[in-house]
Amino acid sequence: MERGTATQGKVARAVAGADAIEIKATIPDHQVSGALARFGLTQTNDEERYIYFFDTPGLELMRAGIIARARRVVGGDHDSTVKFRPVDPASADRKWHKYKEFKIEVDASEAALVRAASFTMPMAKGLIKRVASGTKPVAALFTQAQEAFLGTVAGRGIEFERLAALGPLKAQRWQFEDPASPWPITAELWTRADGARLMEVSIKAPIVQAAVAVGGFMAFLAEVGAERDENEQTKTRWAVEYYAAKLKHPPSRKTPARKTEITETARRPARKPSPPHLGAARRGSGWARSRRRRCDANFGGLKNAQISRGDFLDRCCSPDGVRQEGRQARPRADAGG
Repeated sequence: MERGTATQGKVARAVAGADAIEIKATIPDHQVSGALARFGLTQTNDEERYIYFFDTPGLELMRAGIIARARRVVGGDHDSTVKFRPVDPASADRKWHKYKEFKIEVDASEAALVRAASFTMPMAKGLIKRVASGTKPVAALFTQAQEAFLGTVAGRGIEFERLAALGPLKAQRWQFEDPASPWPITAELWTRADGARLMEVSIKAPIVQAAVAVGGFMAFLAEVGAERDENEQTKTRWAVEYYAAKLKHPPSRKTPARKTEITETARRPARKPSPPHLGAARRGSGWARSRRRRCDANFGGLKNAQISRGDFLDRCCSPDGVRQEGRQARPRADAGG
C-alpha cells in the first residue's frame, strides 16, 4: 500500500460532509452457505424483510442516481426511502437534518467511496402490499417532504405514474459481533424470484474512522477466508435489473391443457353389442330343432305355397322372418283370385 504525502488526507477528502461510512462487500455465491454456518446465521435468528423498488421499465431513476424503495419488516415497522448518489453534501440544505431518518453516508467498497443522501419515512402497515397489487398508486408510498428532498438534492422530481413495482425480494438480515472485528457486522441475504441469492456483509463506522474502517474490514474478510467477488455489484442493481427485464420480456403464458369435457354422452356406459342373430346363434341347439319342426309343420299346412320348403324354413327360424313369411306365404288360389 502506498503511503506518504501523496496519500495524506485522501480518504478524508472523499468522505467530507458525510455523517458516517458503511463499508460493504459481497460474498461469492459458492461461499454463502459456509459464511452462514461460520457465523451461526439461520432463519430462526434473522430479521425477515420484503423489499420493493420502484422505477421505470428502462430504469431511468437508477441511471439518474435515484433509488426509490419500500421495505416491509415482518413483525416490525414499514418504511419508504428515496436515495440519491453521488451527492455533494453542500447541496443538501440543513433543513433536511431535522428529520431523524435523513442522512448522508459514504457507501464504500474495495473499488470506490461514494457519498449518498437518503431520506426515510415510516408508513402504515399494509400500504406496500396494496401499492404492489395496483390498488393504490405508487405516490402513496412517498411523502411530499421526500419529493421536495429529491427536487433539492437531485434536481428533479419523480413521475410516479410511470413507475412500476420491482420485486419483492426476500431479505434476511442479521447483526452480530466477531472477536476479530472491532465493529459490529451486518449480513444481508437477498433472494430473487428466480431463487438467485446475493449476500452482503457490511460495517458502519464514524466518518473519522473511514480510512481505518475500510482497510480493517477488508483485512478481516481476507483473514476469515472470504474470497473477493469478481462479479461484485450492489444489491440494488442486481435486483432491479432482473425485475426490469421481466417487465420487458414477460414469460410466455403456456395455454393450460384442456380438460376433457365430461358430457352426458361421455358418462353414458358403452352399449352392449347386439347379440348375434338368434337363428345363427342357436342353430343346432334343442330350441332351434324344436322351432324347425314347428316351421316344417306350418309349411305342410300351406296349399299352393309360392316358396320352397328350404327357404320357408330358413326364414321361419328367424324371429323377424317368421312374421314376414306370414305375409308372403299365400296359396296360389288366393293369388289368382
